[in-house]
Amino acid sequence: MPKEKQLQQLLQIEEKLRKLIARYTEVQQQLRRAQEEIRFLEGLVEEKEQQIKNFKNQENIVKIVDTIAGNAANSTELKLKLNEYIREIDKCIAYLQD
Repeated sequence: MPKEKQLQQLLQIEEKLRKLIARYTEVQQQLRRAQEEIRFLEGLVEEKEQQIKNFKNQENIVKIVDTIAGNAANSTELKLKLNEYIREIDKCIAYLQD
């Protein structure tokens, strides 16, 4: 009789171990999905920060142009030229970062 009881206990332990392994595998998959989502969200945050930076640059350009240029014709031309310079600088920075 004790052998049957031991066998039953071993089967119970085996079943619990299978459940534990299944749960472990499930948690590992959830962790991988969470890590992928974190990487995706970090990329979005970086993209949004770059957009904010660009908007701030544009706002600063407008302020500078308004201060420097006296009339509307000079203002528009100056804005376009400054935007062109900033795009070129941004390209250079991106090139240097790679």
